[in-house]
Amino acid sequence: MAVMDPSVRLLRLLSLLPSRPWWSGRELSYRLGVSPRTLRRDMNRLRELGYPVQATGGQAGGYALGAGGSLPPLLLDDEEAVATTLGLQLAAAAAVAGIESAVAALAKLVQVLPPRLRERVRALQEATVQVPAPPQLPTVDHAVLTLLATACRRTEGVRFSYTDHGGRVSTRDAAPHQIVRSGGRWYLVAMDRDRQEWRTFRIDRIAEPELTGQRHRLADPPDAAAMVLAATKLAVRRYGAHILLDLEYEEAARAFRAQIVEPAPEGRTLLRVTGDDLPSLAAYAAGLSYDFEVLDPPELRAELHRRALEIAARHAAPRPAEAEPQQLGRR
Repeated sequence: MAVMDPSVRLLRLLSLLPSRPWWSGRELSYRLGVSPRTLRRDMNRLRELGYPVQATGGQAGGYALGAGGSLPPLLLDDEEAVATTLGLQLAAAAAVAGIESAVAALAKLVQVLPPRLRERVRALQEATVQVPAPPQLPTVDHAVLTLLATACRRTEGVRFSYTDHGGRVSTRDAAPHQIVRSGGRWYLVAMDRDRQEWRTFRIDRIAEPELTGQRHRLADPPDAAAMVLAATKLAVRRYGAHILLDLEYEEAARAFRAQIVEPAPEGRTLLRVTGDDLPSLAAYAAGLSYDFEVLDPPELRAELHRRALEIAARHAAPRPAEAEPQQLGRR
């Protein structure tokens, strides 16, 4: 077996070690064509470079690549290199402040790609069009995003300052569930501990988050993506209405799966709906199969009242008898 250059041998070691939880020293020596002594020197060299190589002694001794330590150079195959490049490209376009590192990493990676891979990446880049986010779209702090993601992964509570759509600032104590990216914005879906209800928080409005150190168990968490989608639909439409249904919450939840419903006093349910104009909202409300009362907005109540008067006026008097159809003359 030809003797490998030491640098080539180290790269070969780095491709072998992660492929198994543990390697025997004898097998590694055979794979590399070196003596056990040379293998030990190579392992020490990897440790000096920041790789957490673990060793066990004795006749059956061996090596394993542990976790942690400084991040050393990565070995990527062709598919991994292309996937990483595309991932960095998407990350660089995200509405995240401080993500300049993704741009720098993307530039470095593209520069060192072999020509065959660089051509594949360029073909994908040139054939793909990304719709830019609106220029006024707020960015999120990458440190805030990372801390919230850590809280979700650890199922650990988090406390933060939150500014609502009206500019009011409050302190929130939450049990995070998931982070959702939708429409260029980032959202945190979490259980608001003070209000004891599931909420969506825009992450660009979150400030000074900190982990509480308290672990939590989320019972029956919601579909985070569906919850954000429903909340953003409410936000983008011009009109929103609160309709009180004479209906038990459990039955309403089954009947209005695509809407947001909340339990209300006296066995009733609060239904939240949105529309682009009052006539469409009034038509929706008038078509409900349940007794209801519109709580707000006042404009919708007035529109329903106007429609009710108009319908009542049209049907106040009996309809005149229709004339008999004209008989066709016979030949």
